[in-house]
Amino acid sequence: MTNPKSIVKHMLTHDTFSQWLGIRLEKIELGFSQICMTVTGDMLNGFGIAHGGITYALADSAFAFAANSQGKHAISIETSISHTKAVHEGDLLTAIAKEENLSNRLGIYSITVTNQHHEIVALFKGTVFRKDTHWSE
Repeated sequence: MTNPKSIVKHMLTHDTFSQWLGIRLEKIELGFSQICMTVTGDMLNGFGIAHGGITYALADSAFAFAANSQGKHAISIETSISHTKAVHEGDLLTAIAKEENLSNRLGIYSITVTNQHHEIVALFKGTVFRKDTHWSE
């Protein structure tokens, strides 16, 4: 399986957590992914805003999809996130993952998460280890 869209669709089919989040694929290319989801009431914390893990999980999924789109199994080895704006129930979040650097063994990605007003709500950075295993049909 070398087609980025086929790889990511396969991944999402087997990713029940991303399915629970309601993630929808918008655009998949080599080293790039754009996905979105809507924040629901069961994703809120005690302050009535989205739990930080929700934006983290969305960014992490975009990261995984972009990294694996290259055709090799890519496993996260380091991530970080900055939450820049509160997220509320009903917000439509979009995560865009872009490949910043790629070598045989490592890939570095930046992910920006925005809301429906195109405001940045989180900035995420991730590094993957690229295994020798390739995605196959």
